[in-house]
Amino acid sequence: MTKIKEIKAGAMNVQKFIDDKVRAIRQAVGEGYAINALSGGVDSAVVTALGHKALGNRLKTYIIDNGIMREKEPAQVAAAFKKLGIPVEVVDAQKAFFKAFQGVTDPEEKREAVTQTFYKDVFGKLVVKSKAKYLLQGTILTDVDETVAGIKRQHNVFEQLGIDPQKAFGYKILEPLIELRKDGVRKVGAGLGLPESMFARIPFPGPALAARVIGEVTPERIALVRKATGIVEAALKNVPAFQYLAILHEDRVTGMRDGKRVFGNQIEIRCWDSKDARTAKPTRLPYEVLEKMAAKITKSIPEVVSVTYNITTKPTSTIEAV
Repeated sequence: MTKIKEIKAGAMNVQKFIDDKVRAIRQAVGEGYAINALSGGVDSAVVTALGHKALGNRLKTYIIDNGIMREKEPAQVAAAFKKLGIPVEVVDAQKAFFKAFQGVTDPEEKREAVTQTFYKDVFGKLVVKSKAKYLLQGTILTDVDETVAGIKRQHNVFEQLGIDPQKAFGYKILEPLIELRKDGVRKVGAGLGLPESMFARIPFPGPALAARVIGEVTPERIALVRKATGIVEAALKNVPAFQYLAILHEDRVTGMRDGKRVFGNQIEIRCWDSKDARTAKPTRLPYEVLEKMAAKITKSIPEVVSVTYNITTKPTSTIEAV
């Protein structure tokens, strides 16, 4: 495996990086078409803007509504990019993803279900439709590091595992951000003129809310963690943390509702201080903030009877749960 040379954020010439990658994308694609998926996360937003700068309308951008994104996220992301002059088509693929999740509880098997459904089933059809020979995606160096080290299988890493995307899925993959970590990607986003709300937003995992459900992923369990995610993100939006999230646990716990003993769900809140996600420390949130989040979650989501806060560093913890 060829070792990827890191371009550190503090030493990079942002404009040169952009110019070099625009040239490389144009050279690779030639007169043909490329395709990419936009989730609204930092990496996908930046690679979409970079690809559009290089190819214009020869880059076909899709949002895959997989049923595991945040509340109203597909429509909101499409509208935001439309304002930038970048057309995006939303594709409803919820049935395909939830079918792939049925009966799957192992974390790595869940990530593989996302990978196969996204790249082979849903995206394979879009590649044929668009006549594209290249997929442009926002893989970054941390994705590769964690996959190769066996920390977790990132859904967008292939060649570093000896998988040839051309043979496996029928198209080649271009990864212009692969030498960067998150802080470098943010600088490129700023250099491309993206709104700060796009390049400075907290990270969101490729497997989306499926990475925050321990156990089987069902529409009902996703709906529950989606509500908790909205509450946590609203409560912590002004906290200068690297990332914050809600996790739905698999085990039921004892609680009380209306003076009666019940077995309900447990939500775990995580909030992290980190530079590039390789290591992280729990943010020391004021106790009052934690109390308010717990009260709102248990009041707004009747199925939840317990809320906890993770105080373990990475390592040994990881930022996401799955």
